Amino acid sequence: MDAKTIEIVKRTAPVLKENGKAITSCFYQRMFSRHPELHHLFNRSNQRQGKQQQALANAVYAAAAHIDRLEAILPAVEPIAHKHRALGVKPEQYPIVGENLLAAIREVLGENATEEVLEAWGEAYKEIARVFIRVEEGMYREAVELPGGWADFRPFRVTRKVKESEIITSFYLKAVDGGPLPAYLPGQYITVRMNIPGETYTFHRHYSLSDAPRTDEWRITVKREEGSEKHPPGVVSNYLHDYVEEGDNLHLSAPAGSFVLDMETDRPLVFLSGGVGLTPLLSMATHLVQTGSRREITWIHAAKNGRVHAMRKPIERLAQEHAAFRSFVLYESPTEEDRITGAFDKEGRIDGPLLEQILPRKEADCYLCGPLPFMKVVFGVLKEQGVDEGRIHYEMFGPSHSLDDTKNVGGSLQPTL
Repeated sequence: MDAKTIEIVKRTAPVLKENGKAITSCFYQRMFSRHPELHHLFNRSNQRQGKQQQALANAVYAAAAHIDRLEAILPAVEPIAHKHRALGVKPEQYPIVGENLLAAIREVLGENATEEVLEAWGEAYKEIARVFIRVEEGMYREAVELPGGWADFRPFRVTRKVKESEIITSFYLKAVDGGPLPAYLPGQYITVRMNIPGETYTFHRHYSLSDAPRTDEWRITVKREEGSEKHPPGVVSNYLHDYVEEGDNLHLSAPAGSFVLDMETDRPLVFLSGGVGLTPLLSMATHLVQTGSRREITWIHAAKNGRVHAMRKPIERLAQEHAAFRSFVLYESPTEEDRITGAFDKEGRIDGPLLEQILPRKEADCYLCGPLPFMKVVFGVLKEQGVDEGRIHYEMFGPSHSLDDTKNVGGSLQPTL
């Protein structure tokens, strides 16, 4: 882009930041009314809750802020591109997004959205789209070329369905065609495509692979999203729990995701999980133990109580098999049975004094996964304990943003488009 275009985009970026939620809300309304087929790709629950709109607003502002050096956003592009590849987003869909985003800017900003401003933002969007398309093309190619890999979605049969707790169930999956499966990276996820009776549109949901990489059978471990006064129950998770049985088929895209275990270091590891957030960490820990790693592993898991605590026995087995594996369990509201059986190590939530006592060393690599409130607290405590931010890795279910609120205000680029 020329210097004038860059100057206009950077100068007007604060205006878009101020009006970001209004612009993105208008954008989604316009786009879905003109292209209802795109409902197949988007999580409508996130739309209703406003998560997608806010995440997109953060992304647009962040991209604008770095428009003169787009190489700076490449680390943030990767997780977004992984989700796009897992969903099957195509290059021809980018112009649809651009057209409706510019129309939304015009509608919300009114006379402030001059032709010069709109033209500059149009050029900026094209440049950003080119970055994503180039990265995603490489990911599509890699998904196909890996031994056992495939394009689009592949049918899998549910070979076992195992109830792990009152609200969490595991599904064991084998390819219907009997062919081998690619060796995914510990921490990656698959995407389930599902058509549910009575529903107009197709659903797509990402689920972490919860076991060490295998080329014959995979496992996903799914929490039933029961809903609340503010949020409806999860359509897909409840359908999986209530209606999908052994022998049924599910359609999966190839593994994706950048929240993966760094195997290039021998630094000690700290896993911190909340609820079903233990799934990608279980894949990492199982892989380490099975491959004979000597890395020091400390796992701190938080759950409401023993009734909802899943995968306890597999983690206990890992601790028995690995000499340098320590496991700590916290229950926020333990039951009487939990107290009698000694099912937990501490009552309450993760806090600074606990981590100060348990953390092996400040140079440990920390991997976080769980509900957003849990991760924000843990992230803050780790920073207070002196853990370098570069060694704090995390995965967030749904539209993501930085756990550092100051960065969200400044606009860190996140998985949204």
